[in-house]
Amino acid sequence: MSDLRDPAPYDALLLLSFGGPEGPDDVVPFLANVTRGRGIPEERLKEVGKHYFLFGGVSPINAQNRALLDALRKDFAEHGLDLPVYWGNRNWAPYLTDTLREMARAGHRRIAVLATSAYASYSGCRQYRENLAESMAVLEAEGLPVPRVDKLRHYFNHPGFVEPMVEGVLASLAELSPEQRAGAHLAFTTHSIPTSAADSSGPVEAHGDGGAYVAEHLDVARLIVAAVAGRTGVEYPWQLVYQSRSGAPHIPWLEPDICDHLESLHGDGVPAVVMAPIGFVSDHMEVLYDLDTEATAKAAELGLTVRRSATVGADPRFAAAVRDLVLERAATEKGLDRERCALGSLGASHDLCPVGCCPARALKPAAAGADSPYA
Repeated sequence: MSDLRDPAPYDALLLLSFGGPEGPDDVVPFLANVTRGRGIPEERLKEVGKHYFLFGGVSPINAQNRALLDALRKDFAEHGLDLPVYWGNRNWAPYLTDTLREMARAGHRRIAVLATSAYASYSGCRQYRENLAESMAVLEAEGLPVPRVDKLRHYFNHPGFVEPMVEGVLASLAELSPEQRAGAHLAFTTHSIPTSAADSSGPVEAHGDGGAYVAEHLDVARLIVAAVAGRTGVEYPWQLVYQSRSGAPHIPWLEPDICDHLESLHGDGVPAVVMAPIGFVSDHMEVLYDLDTEATAKAAELGLTVRRSATVGADPRFAAAVRDLVLERAATEKGLDRERCALGSLGASHDLCPVGCCPARALKPAAAGADSPYA
């Protein structure tokens, strides 16, 4: 195997995700994990958990992560990449600390980490790095060897992430009648976050109105619009919109909300909308409820035709992209030159999160960054 196809120095890959309940009895404990430290009473958690109860108390994210694990292992095996793949979550089993403990006991000392969040933000990057540091501190306190962890770069503009979404939009457009398709709009959706968190997302030089979080989503939206235009001859009107707001009403969050946007488009006489959830790796609860249930019901109330395009999920092209990211980072760690695949205007993201990148709400140690206590 050539040096550019050798994953060394890495001896394992960790899939790091959010986690979700897998039955009705799990919902409240899961939400208690998510909201730990905020003093939210159990009755309120039951109310918040109503989305999960509509689906039998099961979040699809865990099954989707298992499918992604299978896709990664299959791709690695087919391409001769001898790298075991593990999975750990922030908020539900398999818990990150348990997985890292298992990896340390198995002798893994240099771990590449793939987070199931493609963009820069506190909750999508820095918080995962804090989780890693917390878990590593537990291992250290238990007297276990603490592995080095390197988080793979943001992959929002990697071809293996973008191309499946392009095909998803094309497939949704094809479901519309010719008349609907001629006047269709594209609504690119992502998770709303507080405007203050968006403005400080990414490296310090990216801070400002919307920060890296908004800039990265806009770049992906433009890529998809251009690719769709190249294959259909039509440049569809589009907008980046937001969903899944969960904060206090007095705190400004990114807008417009998808339901408000659908109402506005209907008022303008738009016949159909394709909702493209570019901010989500897979069809987890916020896609199934906020788009497939809530936004779709809003569209039905308006008499507006909507289609929701597919997320990337366990697409083989995404698994291949992860392999590419691992080998790219391995080459960098060995001082070798290797092409860094990235589409659009922003280029490949940084490998090492710099100081001040997606700053924390409160000072906490974070792994896999320039200020990491575990270098």
